[in-house]
Formats: sequence, C-alpha cells, structure tokens
Amino acid sequence: MSFDITTTDAPVRAATGGDDHDSLARVRALSWLLDRAYLDPLLGFALPGIGDVIGAVLGTYVVGVALRLRVPPVVIARMLINLSVDAGLGLVPLVGDLGDLAFRAHRKNLALLTDRGAHLRSRPSDWFLVLGAFTLFVVLMGLVTWAAIRVAGAIF
Repeated sequence: MSFDITTTDAPVRAATGGDDHDSLARVRALSWLLDRAYLDPLLGFALPGIGDVIGAVLGTYVVGVALRLRVPPVVIARMLINLSVDAGLGLVPLVGDLGDLAFRAHRKNLALLTDRGAHLRSRPSDWFLVLGAFTLFVVLMGLVTWAAIRVAGAIF
C-alpha cells in the first residue's frame, strides 16, 4: 500500500489563503489511515461498538478543518451524516464491519472537503441528502415514540 498525500489542493489553498496546507495533509493522512489502511473497520471489529465510535470521533477532525475553512453548513452536515452512517453500520457485528469496508466515510468526507473547499459552496445534492436524512430521523423518532407509547399502554 502506498501512502500518497501529494494530490494538489491548490484551489483550497487559494480560497483560504494557503494557510491550511498542513491541515489538509493531516486530513489526507487520517483518511488514508482509517479507510485505505483499514484502521476504522479493524477498530470496529476488535472493539465492537466502541471502535466504531472511536473511528467517528477521529473523523470529526475533518469536520473541524471544514469549519475552519468555512465550508457551507450543509456540506458539514453531510460530513456528519457520513460519520453517523459509518458508526451506525459498525453497530451490527461482523456485517457492519464489512459495510464499513465498503462505505469509506472518511474518503467521502475528504472528497467533500476538497471539492467544496475549492469552491466554498454547496450543491443541490447536499441539500437533498441532508433533508432526506432529517426526514428519516423524524420518521424513526416518531416510530420509536409510537412504539414506546404502545408498549407502555400494554403494560399499564
């Protein structure tokens, strides 16, 4: 496996004044380590549940860099959704770890950072994904609430 962080970030450096090259190099290295060196799925496999949380917490570094670069909030929300899906997949033993190998949230977030950081704007697909995730969250919370009320009614 080769370790390559030499991909140019010239548009990002131009948009931010060039001060964040080291941060972008660290983001690339972290993404490589977690997704291409398989540290994230290995953590999830070795430490079920907790390892996935550790991977998601490590992934928040990219979100911090995105905040510092003033990436649009909807793109940051999309990054958080990627980390949530990654951690959520890992909660399912073994199958979730295989899903974690395929999903590669950290590479997706790196791509969001470099693509959106270069232009400092969001795309319509960002808004649709965030709106869809929010809608799914509201529906799931409604179902959980409904189920809790039904169970409580059956018990009492």
